[in-house]
Amino acid sequence: MKLRHFRELHRMIAPVVLLPLLVTIFTGIVYRLGKSWFGLTREQAHFLMDIHEGTYLGETLEPIYVLINGLGLMWMLVTGSAMLWQSWQKSIK
Repeated sequence: MKLRHFRELHRMIAPVVLLPLLVTIFTGIVYRLGKSWFGLTREQAHFLMDIHEGTYLGETLEPIYVLINGLGLMWMLVTGSAMLWQSWQKSIK
């Protein structure tokens, strides 16, 4: 597959997965640091886990949110790695 094709696919999916991934990263970090460094109890920080895991979406949408978030991250890693590998191959030649 050509580098241009990977870049187009990567660029097309990135805006869709960016916000959910940022929310997941931010809430996970704040939850962990809040408990470890600021002494928040599990109950005080529970709202962060609700956001982090997507439980606020309800039982029907939560698994879909988690699936899309995970698949989006894997897609970004695979296409990004492929682009990096192809540019390394190109620079070696």
